Amino acid sequence: MRSLFALLWKYQFFVLFVILEVISLLLVVNSYSYHRSLAVNSTNDFTGAVLEVYSDVADYFSLRKVNKELIEENSILRHQQVSSFLFTDTNVVYRDSLYRYIPARVVSNSVNKQSNFILINKGSRHGIQKEMGVVSAKGLTGIVTGVSEHYAYVMSMLHQNSRISARIKKNGQLVNVIWDGKNNLLGEVTDIPSHVILSRGDTIITSGNSLIFPEEILIGTIMEQKISQNKDLGTASIQFATDFNSLRFVYVIANMMKEEQDKLINNQTDE
Repeated sequence: MRSLFALLWKYQFFVLFVILEVISLLLVVNSYSYHRSLAVNSTNDFTGAVLEVYSDVADYFSLRKVNKELIEENSILRHQQVSSFLFTDTNVVYRDSLYRYIPARVVSNSVNKQSNFILINKGSRHGIQKEMGVVSAKGLTGIVTGVSEHYAYVMSMLHQNSRISARIKKNGQLVNVIWDGKNNLLGEVTDIPSHVILSRGDTIITSGNSLIFPEEILIGTIMEQKISQNKDLGTASIQFATDFNSLRFVYVIANMMKEEQDKLINNQTDE
């Protein structure tokens, strides 16, 4: 302590100068609103910058949680679509669940083979079964072909054996959609009657004729129609709604009435 007093006494004039400068600065800031606001604004700018950086960091680390919440919310919204319910008429309208959407995350995915598959992080433990449809937030994705307890294997639309029953939205005409085996963005619409003329941008949706997909799920849009010279069924190129190369989250569609439907179809087949 004695050394400290000795040091202050040695530099007493310098210390006095610093004290006077501080007092002068405080008087200026408190006397003039402009200087006061400048000081306050400078402090606010610095504090705001620090808080913004902190917020950005916090938002980055919470993205996974936010994405999960959004996927679950989208799943709930899909449950509420008209196509997710079964309506029977007469005097009383009976409303029952027809489809359930199970959110899942893509674990692995291929796009550059002739037979591409997608592995997702939901399996039999989560209610996933074979022959369930799979869609992304943008459109149709594929069909479940293999299931373990915690994972499921999905045959992507980018598969040489993929064939989806579809409709042309503007006229209801039944067609089929396959993959051309070349480009992961493009497929092919087949079985187009010769009298049907398509335009670039026409929408292709699921037909609803299968037990796997609800009707009116977006598959893609027409790029170019190829008119058959022999007046046979024609084809057209289609741009898929789903971007398979950046696929991260999907929804598995469970048809709640599939067992009953299959049983009825099998009984009719056996007769």
